[in-house]
Amino acid sequence: MNSVEQLRTDKLPILARVVPRTFFYGWVIAIAIGVQMIFVQGIGYYALSVFLGPLQDEHNWSNAFVSGAIGMYFVVTGITAGIVGPFVDRQGSIKFMAIGFTLVGLSTITIGFIKEPWQLYAVFLILAVGLGMSANVATNAIITRWFVYKRARAITISSTGISLGGVLFAPFGAWLVTQGGLQLAAPVMGVLVLLIALPVLWFAIIFDPRQLGATPDGLDADQIPTSRNVQLDFEAQNRIWTRTEALRTFSFWAILISFTLVLISQTGFVIHEVVFLEDRFESKTMAAVALSLTAFASIVARLFVGMIADSMDKRLLTSALFILQASVLLLITRVDGTVSIYLLTFLFGCTIGNIYMMQTLLVGEIFGMLSFGSVFGIIAMSGQIGSAMGPLIIGFLEEYTGGYDLPLTCVAITTYLAAFVVLVARPTVIIHQVS
Repeated sequence: MNSVEQLRTDKLPILARVVPRTFFYGWVIAIAIGVQMIFVQGIGYYALSVFLGPLQDEHNWSNAFVSGAIGMYFVVTGITAGIVGPFVDRQGSIKFMAIGFTLVGLSTITIGFIKEPWQLYAVFLILAVGLGMSANVATNAIITRWFVYKRARAITISSTGISLGGVLFAPFGAWLVTQGGLQLAAPVMGVLVLLIALPVLWFAIIFDPRQLGATPDGLDADQIPTSRNVQLDFEAQNRIWTRTEALRTFSFWAILISFTLVLISQTGFVIHEVVFLEDRFESKTMAAVALSLTAFASIVARLFVGMIADSMDKRLLTSALFILQASVLLLITRVDGTVSIYLLTFLFGCTIGNIYMMQTLLVGEIFGMLSFGSVFGIIAMSGQIGSAMGPLIIGFLEEYTGGYDLPLTCVAITTYLAAFVVLVARPTVIIHQVS
């Protein structure tokens, strides 16, 4: 079936059959994706920090060795997203998400039974392919098609699930590890993906509003907002970009370079956060609480930014978030005291979810909805490579210097640089002035 062919009533997901047509179904989509991401991204992103220490302790593997597996994981996730992107544009996200969720669930279960070094890399390879197929590109392509003028608010809802996953799975995963090691923690979390994320996909998700006979934001042509000085253009949102055309724009490279630099530092810190703070607090539980606080802050800040981002200059907002994140990384190794450290981890969390959201918004605003997967797939691939480099760089520098001071200072500098690069991404292609 063509991805924009209207679905027969008997082929609609169960929720689409019962939700009144007077209610815009896009909000159901956003909530459903948020529920899925609690488990898929909560485990595939935040739980990696919980797995890092036990994988070293239970197998006597070095920080650099385990960080290398996690680094490979982020690279493969990005490559998979880059490959899948154009197919998502043409065929929709559903089947890719179904395969991806299955791989994420089964490979997470298998982490609890790893014995040999090669098994660690094999399992993380499968986990990476699953996440690359089912998250980020696949989910954001759906939101980008369902929303134009309220896109930031919709992404706030859908991506809050990622942060909720961190709030839940950082302490829950740490508690499971203390109760039964990875042999208990990994299978429990993997089963949750299979039991919740997959059913929600079939019960609720529709790729394109036209399959339901709807329009983006649920607006007719005469309902399009006209009160803003700068207005997104539906015609431009429906422009089809080839990857070659996108690669010729300064905006593409500004987004790619800046977010790659930021994700080096952001992911590197998140993956090492529990190990780093465990030494500071001399308590794994307090360190896990800090990670949970980081995720909670991501929820609170994204709810606020999501309400205002649709009407703001997204370049300036993104640059401000980069500067805040870099400043936290510089300070956190230079302050003492539980309250001060928790405050800084909270501020760092305020940037995490918003940075991912701004990446999606900038790509969607400049390159539109129909080519989102193709363009965002390449940018996400580069970002994931940056995410892979972060844990590796911090892991190797920590072992070389015996501490986290130099590693975090270095990645803070790259984040400050990114704050200037992102300002080049000007959405002049798809906007026009409203008289």
